[in-house]
Amino acid sequence: MWHPAADDRLLASVCVDVRAGRSHSAQEALAETRGDFGLRGHRSLVLASEAADSDLAERWLDEDPTPEAALMWARVAVLRALRAADAHDPRAEALERMALAACDRAAAAHPADPTPWVAKLAMARLHRLRDPAPHGLLTAPPGPWRLFSHILSLDPWHREAHHRFLACFFTRYGGSVNAAWDVAAFLGQRAPADSPLRLLPLVALVESYNPTQLLADRVWEQPQWRSAALAVYQNWLPAVAGYRFTPVLDLAYLAHALVMGGREFEARAVFTAMGPYASRMPWSVFGEPADQLSRARRACGLPVPGAA
Repeated sequence: MWHPAADDRLLASVCVDVRAGRSHSAQEALAETRGDFGLRGHRSLVLASEAADSDLAERWLDEDPTPEAALMWARVAVLRALRAADAHDPRAEALERMALAACDRAAAAHPADPTPWVAKLAMARLHRLRDPAPHGLLTAPPGPWRLFSHILSLDPWHREAHHRFLACFFTRYGGSVNAAWDVAAFLGQRAPADSPLRLLPLVALVESYNPTQLLADRVWEQPQWRSAALAVYQNWLPAVAGYRFTPVLDLAYLAHALVMGGREFEARAVFTAMGPYASRMPWSVFGEPADQLSRARRACGLPVPGAA
């Protein structure tokens, strides 16, 4: 099952309502997350992807201007602005200004919520913000450090914020492989041992994958990367059972690293924790995601859904 709601059944049902143009259940689903910013970020992002091609967010904000309506509008506006920028749409600058205003409005409506600031951080890659890096990074890469620091003041281990921030240093957004690795290592080492943020170096490794390089697929077998994956397996995976929804994307990165590192026994346990859910990343970097995922599951001795 590739749906981003995974086993958050409430979110899955709200997605159906949003596609039908109804916002009442979305208000309830987001309002209950005011004290759980990880869940709030996840739900608002998934719902925005469902609402981005309709006028639901605008109508909801006009009819019932709650903090949740403002957040949904910010998420949708940012998504539209990023799509326009990536497509070199002539409306991109106007959509970006609209998105920034929407983020400011959502932040004012719920000052303790980091999510509007995370949405704003998603657009930081468009202009290569160049705040000086803190001490402790070998490459000292400039970036949106001030905005990121503000988000951390609201939620020190916000998952999406860390991933959005790391993406600012990817080569496809004007960064470099060394800077991305440096930032990933810096952020990962700061995180608690049982945090999924310990996966950040493995995310950077996938991002730097170059199939034309000699022995590119053997990189994950190197001791440093195998040890990193095993540490996350040992320290973070046991905590997943207590999550309110299955963190499919993080589990996928961990399973991928273990399979590529020749640790199929551990990868099998990660796939089992994922249940029937799947994400396109990181598999899509290496080929058609369903094929790559099926090959990895077979390597672990697991059945492939739909296979004869």
